[in-house]
Amino acid sequence: MGRKLLYLLIVGLFVSYYIYTPLPDNIEEPWKLTLISTSMKAFLHLASFAEFLGLRHFADLMMLTVAIEEVPPTSDENVTVTETKFDNVPVRVYVPKRKLDAQRRAVFFIHGGGWCSGSAALPNYDLLSRWTAERLDAVVISTNYRLAPKYHFPIQFEDVYNALRWFLRKTVLENYGVDPERICVSGDSAGGNLAAAVTQQQLHDPDVKIKLKMQSLIYPALQALDLDSPSYREYSHMPALSKSRLVRLMSEYITTDRSLEKAMLSNQYVPEESSHLLKFVNWSTLLPERFRKGHVYKNPIYGSSELLQKYPGFLDVRAAPLLADDSRLRGLPLTYVLTCQYDVLRDDGLMYVTRLRNAGVQVTHNHVEDGFHGAFALLKFKIGYRLIDEYINWLKENL
Repeated sequence: MGRKLLYLLIVGLFVSYYIYTPLPDNIEEPWKLTLISTSMKAFLHLASFAEFLGLRHFADLMMLTVAIEEVPPTSDENVTVTETKFDNVPVRVYVPKRKLDAQRRAVFFIHGGGWCSGSAALPNYDLLSRWTAERLDAVVISTNYRLAPKYHFPIQFEDVYNALRWFLRKTVLENYGVDPERICVSGDSAGGNLAAAVTQQQLHDPDVKIKLKMQSLIYPALQALDLDSPSYREYSHMPALSKSRLVRLMSEYITTDRSLEKAMLSNQYVPEESSHLLKFVNWSTLLPERFRKGHVYKNPIYGSSELLQKYPGFLDVRAAPLLADDSRLRGLPLTYVLTCQYDVLRDDGLMYVTRLRNAGVQVTHNHVEDGFHGAFALLKFKIGYRLIDEYINWLKENL
C-alpha cells in the first residue's frame, strides 16, 4: 500500500510540474495558455531527449510537427490562393476575387518560428493572409525561407530579400495589379526580425527602384548583443517564449555550435572591440522610464574575440537590425511596432521605437499590456483576434 502511494505521489508531482504554469493576473483565458505551455514543455523535453540520444536535432523535430499542421493553398469565395516562386523562393499568393478598377495595395508577410520552423502554410498564417487580403482588398505575399539547422544566417535573410526584390519589380507588380506606392513589409517574431532587416536593406539598395511605403513589426527579435534588459529579467520563464528557448533559437540561426548558445546565456560573448555597439541597445537610455523602473543597467561582460571571428553574423545588422547606426535608420518608411508586456522581446521593440523616432521615422507603437509572445498568431485566443483586428485596421488607414 505504501509503495502504491509513493508511486501516485511521484506521478502527481510529475503531472503537476507539467501543468503548473505561473501566469500574470491579467492574462485573458489563462487556462488556454496553460494547456499550450504544458504540451510545449512536454514536446521540448522529448525533443531535447531525442537530441541527447543523437536521434534528431530538436529543430528538425519542430519542423516535422509543423509540417503535419500545414494546409493546402485553397481558394474560397473571396480570395484566390496560389503557390509559386519568387526568384526560386516559395511563396503563397492571396488575391481578392472582387473586381477593382484601381491598383491594389500589397502586404509582403514573413512568418515567425525562430528561424528554425514555421511556414506560410500553417493554419494561423493562412487565415491571417486571407483576412488581410479580403479586408484590405490587398494582394498578400506570404513568403517561406530555408530554415535552421540545415541553413544558417544569412540564408534566411537572403531568401526573404531575394523574394521581396523579385516582387518589387515593375513587371511583377503590374502582373498582380499592385500599386507600387502602397506596399508594406510585415512579420512576427523572427519574421519581424527579417522584416526590419530587409526594410533597412532595400532602402539603401540602389538596384531597388520601388521603395516600401511602410513596415509592420510584430514583437520582433532585433538583437543578441545584450540579453539582460528588464524584459529578459522579468519574463525569462514565461511559457510562451522563455529566455533559454529564445537563446537556443537565436544561436541556431547563426550556428549549430552550442558554445555560442552557452556564451549568450551568460551574456559574456561580446568582445571589447565591439563595445561601441552597446550604445544602440543601452536600455537605460532607450527604454521609457516606466519599463526601466527598479532595474539597474549593467554592461555585458566582455568575452573573447574567438566567437565573433568564427560567427560574425550575430553582430551583423542583417541579423540584428537594432545595431544599425542612425544613418541606416533615417529615411525608413512609416512603421508599426507591436510589443507585448509579458515577452522577453518586449524591450527590443521598445528600443527600436525610440531609435526610429530619434532618427525622424514616423512610428505607431501598439503596446499590449495583457499580451504575451505569440498572441498575434494564436487564433484560439480572443487576444489573437483583437491584435489582428488592430493590425489590419492600422493597415487599412495608412496603406
